[in-house]
Amino acid sequence: MLTTEQRLRDFPSLTGKTYLNSAAEGIPPLAVGEALQQYFRDKQKGMDGRLDHAAQWEAAKARVAELYGLTADEVSICSCSSEAYNLAAMALRLKDGDEVIVNDLDFPAGATPWLQKESPATVKIWRSRDWTLHVEDLIPLLGPKTRLVNTSLVSFFNGHKISLPEVAHAVRTHSPALLSVDVTQALGRVPLDLSEADLIVSSTHKWILASHGGGLVGVPSRRAAEWTVPAGGWFNLNDAFGANRFQEAVSKPGAASFTVGMPNYPAVYAIRAGLDYICNTGVANIAAAADPLVEACLHGLSKLPVDLITPARKGNVAGIVAFRHTNAQQIHQHLLSKGIHVMHQAGRIRIALHGYNTMQDVELVMQELKVACGP
Repeated sequence: MLTTEQRLRDFPSLTGKTYLNSAAEGIPPLAVGEALQQYFRDKQKGMDGRLDHAAQWEAAKARVAELYGLTADEVSICSCSSEAYNLAAMALRLKDGDEVIVNDLDFPAGATPWLQKESPATVKIWRSRDWTLHVEDLIPLLGPKTRLVNTSLVSFFNGHKISLPEVAHAVRTHSPALLSVDVTQALGRVPLDLSEADLIVSSTHKWILASHGGGLVGVPSRRAAEWTVPAGGWFNLNDAFGANRFQEAVSKPGAASFTVGMPNYPAVYAIRAGLDYICNTGVANIAAAADPLVEACLHGLSKLPVDLITPARKGNVAGIVAFRHTNAQQIHQHLLSKGIHVMHQAGRIRIALHGYNTMQDVELVMQELKVACGP
């Protein structure tokens, strides 16, 4: 996708390194560093810099809206995906008897707010089979008491990609529940159709190549009433400094209620720059370049003595490939010694392939895995 010259120019830190860990931390292009420097220059203007901050805020929201398929008024930015989910839990106002469904391939941020002992809802687990979430296993969990179904579009654990239209159809048919979708492991890597989602959440330091400190929230206007956060603050309030400011606090509706205080403007500058880079490159172009690398990686792993935990079915994977091995820690150390960066956690190795990766990266990791895994 990138020429050698573009890759060296925009991602100089990749020189001499095989980086296959974008599912944990994306490598930002130099344009993101320049945006952070621009924040510092604008901040040095004092109060006058807030005009520049506001312009970056609007530009970042417009880019998020473009990728989410929403309007800029339907998106907002908080500090991280975990904060977004905790605020979402406030907005839901769950009661005894309510039910929430999460799944066992999901990241803790979207699952744990409902598991706190203070949460009155009953949590049901949509369990995977053969490392895949089957919609037919979700349907029996749904019912009139289901208030929320939360799922990632792409699993951080093994890269499994759900069919969002099929999941949404099941949820709408068998319950009155809202459907929240975490797109952290998809945004910037695969083309999205999120028209069926009632709440969209993403972090910002992975595939969109920005910085830490951001949580991208999307609330379609049709769901604004359900997702209005009753939180204190000021940025999220309709009239925080009005005559009645000590008598009542009224949240802005929908997405705007998720930004409860002064935005994290350094992250906002980085988000705008990262999304500009992604959008100017084209998500479809990124997928077209990186998907064959994923297929090559899956093919190579199928010939090795590993327990492949990524379902190798066309259309069900994105940028992540994962496997298990009894000597995973030693394998990880061997790869690091060869300048190959992947994720290792509890016997699981995860390989993540983005648009700045090349077939040479795949060939090298496969070559070294053959050595590390043995015959």
